[in-house]
Amino acid sequence: MAAKALIPALFFCFLFSISTISHSYRFYPPVKPCKELVFFFHDILYKGYNRDNATAAIVGAPDWGNKTAVASPFNFGDLVVFDDPITLDNNLHSPPVGRAQGMYLYDQQTTYSAWLSFSLVFNSTEHKGSLNFAGADPLLNKTRDISVIGGTGDFFMARGIGTLSTDAFEGDVYFRLRVDIKLYECWK
Repeated sequence: MAAKALIPALFFCFLFSISTISHSYRFYPPVKPCKELVFFFHDILYKGYNRDNATAAIVGAPDWGNKTAVASPFNFGDLVVFDDPITLDNNLHSPPVGRAQGMYLYDQQTTYSAWLSFSLVFNSTEHKGSLNFAGADPLLNKTRDISVIGGTGDFFMARGIGTLSTDAFEGDVYFRLRVDIKLYECWK
């Protein structure tokens, strides 16, 4: 008698599990971004002799490092703050449309990788406000995605993805990043 009651119960459990599996594999069409932007930011690291044009400085270094040269190996343990100009093209001498302000921390001993937290602060006639970013930056990858976690002004409560790519690199003194921004939540 118990076996007869168990068979329908097992059958309903089987149907329920199939229905939940089929719902978890639904196809959702891709969402189009509500706003797309491209900027370049130019980072010039202070090396002890270039104070006038440096836009970044090592403010924390491991015991074996110092604050005018990146630590070895893989810059591990260095904390760098920056206030870099943002331009619409890859020319450092183009008029800036804002500043990239934040920090990066070299966080791996076995490869070049950093953790970023920064804001793009705009001061142009086209954009007012800021966009905030945070996330891992595996530097050896051609492109890296970092989260847009908020914003102010024209970018109030923005959410999206910033795709970083290293556009130029000159040793440990200068690099230029291209930031392709796709916002998926736009309030303005």
